[in-house]
Amino acid sequence: MLLKQYKNHFFDSLKNIQDEQEIESFFFILTEYLHNLKRVDVALNPNFELSEDDVEKWNSILADLQQEKPIQYITGEAWFYGLQFEVNENTLIPRPETEELVEWILNSPITHYPLPITILDIGTGSGCIPISLKANLPQANVSAIDVSEKALEVAKRNAVSNKVEINFIQTNILEVEDLSQLPSPNFHHPSSFNIIVSNPPYVRNLEKQEIKKNVLDYEPHLALFVENTDALLFYRKIAQLALKNLSPNGLLFFEINQYLGKETVELLKNLGFKNIDLKKDIYGNDRMIRCSV
Repeated sequence: MLLKQYKNHFFDSLKNIQDEQEIESFFFILTEYLHNLKRVDVALNPNFELSEDDVEKWNSILADLQQEKPIQYITGEAWFYGLQFEVNENTLIPRPETEELVEWILNSPITHYPLPITILDIGTGSGCIPISLKANLPQANVSAIDVSEKALEVAKRNAVSNKVEINFIQTNILEVEDLSQLPSPNFHHPSSFNIIVSNPPYVRNLEKQEIKKNVLDYEPHLALFVENTDALLFYRKIAQLALKNLSPNGLLFFEINQYLGKETVELLKNLGFKNIDLKKDIYGNDRMIRCSV
């Protein structure tokens, strides 16, 4: 079968599930993944022939896509802030809104200090935040925490593939009393950090009906959901730790639940944080907070 013939079948099979632009994106991601053919190569090879094995691979992937499995979990990779990351069912798929958070951090004056700064990412998942920060701030001392051993295995591989050194720590942040006591010999300044950043679980169980099937059925719930009764659990805990462990003029950054912007600001204000800045994402939703002690 010719690839161009299979393309018609591919589009017909997904047209009731995805829009045409998304299907086209999937198709060319897969031509590169399966055959090392970019879009221009496909155009230049109109008679590219698929073997029986090729067709089997395409059919298997197509079946997954019909079940709305994320394309990133099929190929095992995602791009974030210009870098390639391994992802699997133990890690969230990095999102454009989180790229905006990284951009905000990198544009902060504190990142231009003459001395190396210390950064801690809490709930790191694939490692996309700390790895992107370290790649752009090579002199920074960057550490990252996650409760999931399997997520950290992925994050460590991503650090190696992106040629950066990150201090990874497995721990449950809700059980930590002081960040200076984290089990690691590699902290240069164990008592304080210039930047603490977190994109913690923030989707309330009551919001599950809004979540698309490709997220709800495949991405790790441990990294997504919190109880309705205490949706700001992680923000409160991390903010309390930041009060103890942020350096003078240090900054705390959060990615937040778009429906709880005012509540999160109020929480931080009541804890004594200053210069609280609530920022919208590219979609116009309250998505990020920056504040200082």
